[in-house]
Amino acid sequence: MNKKEILVINGGGPLKGEVCISGAKNSALPILAACVLGTEEIILDGVPALKDVEIMIEVLKHLGSKVEYIDDETLRIDSSGINTCETPFELMDKMRASFVVMGPLLSRFKEAHTKAPGGCNIGARPIDLHLKGFEALGANNEVNDDAISITTDGELIGNEIYLDFPSVGATQNIIMAATLAKGETIIENAAKEPEIVDLASFLSKMGANIKGAGTSTIVIQGVEKLTGTRHTIIPDRIEAASYMLAAVMTKGDVTIKNVIGSHIRPVIAKLIEMGANVEEIEDEDIIHVSANHKLKPTNVQTLPYPGFPTDVQAQFMALMTVCDGESKIQETVFENRFMHVEQLNKMGAAIATSGNRATIVGVDKLHGADVKATDLRAGAALVMAGLTASGQTKISDIHHIDRGYSDLVGKFTKLGADIKRETID
Repeated sequence: MNKKEILVINGGGPLKGEVCISGAKNSALPILAACVLGTEEIILDGVPALKDVEIMIEVLKHLGSKVEYIDDETLRIDSSGINTCETPFELMDKMRASFVVMGPLLSRFKEAHTKAPGGCNIGARPIDLHLKGFEALGANNEVNDDAISITTDGELIGNEIYLDFPSVGATQNIIMAATLAKGETIIENAAKEPEIVDLASFLSKMGANIKGAGTSTIVIQGVEKLTGTRHTIIPDRIEAASYMLAAVMTKGDVTIKNVIGSHIRPVIAKLIEMGANVEEIEDEDIIHVSANHKLKPTNVQTLPYPGFPTDVQAQFMALMTVCDGESKIQETVFENRFMHVEQLNKMGAAIATSGNRATIVGVDKLHGADVKATDLRAGAALVMAGLTASGQTKISDIHHIDRGYSDLVGKFTKLGADIKRETID
């Protein structure tokens, strides 16, 4: 029988101290994919040590890129020798984000082949918008069962593309496909996330001509080729938000380093509204968070950026379980994102859901329980709940958490938490 790892948490005291935030997973993955476009050496700093990053590196190596670590969070990548345009099924199946290599492959080699992507099961994240974008640039999409082939007869031609929904992945994929296309591409209703801006900044350093990243209209002028560069990945705003929430939930006092406040403005605003102390030192990328009492309830509606991030919804719900009164959440981005509710209720939370709405009535105390991480952010929410609960919490299926939180046990231990990994049969 396979041995499995679990997290064992003994809840209790407040978190105190400082934590340094890793590079953003959702920036690192598309930027790694974009390295396919470079014909010279690229160095990336601030690469987070995550399972998803490992998979993306495997994808690059399979395609023929040379990838090596210079130190713990710095990668050297040379994609000049790429020799295939097919991404292996088994890697694509492990992680949905690996689909973002399709745009760069198509752009540079005029073809790309794979199968439908896997990853967290949090609802339909169709790739239709990606394919529609490629088609608008002149590609032919063939989808049979799971297999996807995207080819072009000659070259990609710039075009005006309107996205029905501001999908982050589709925006990234179309930007990368358009960088080497002939003429001008305009993406309307584009995603505005900081990770889009980071990707555009990286591509621009390599010689791409991109304007308007971070707004709803992005304009790309195709160029002949992209060279090499050095780039530092932005800090992970979701990781930063998770530690901020854990700090106030445990009535702690935590200094968060390497965080850009403007990227998590809605989270900061909500915490202040609920009565937490939040102090930003902007020029040093530091946020200091503390709370010494129960917070007030609030209502949250998730929205695409710059609205409240869906990726912080589960963690915020965990915090609401111990607030003083009734809070409400409306999830508008993903339709299947309340899988953590059942697990939090096992720990004594009082949460009722109806469709995409949840009502949370604060309780005095959560209690430890055996729970499982159903997806990445649900896992983070359970860790936070375990840190505040009385008694012991055991969390299984922690491979989900490893996909998005670098050195979670190390970072929480440093803040005084009693948390460890254990191997069980």
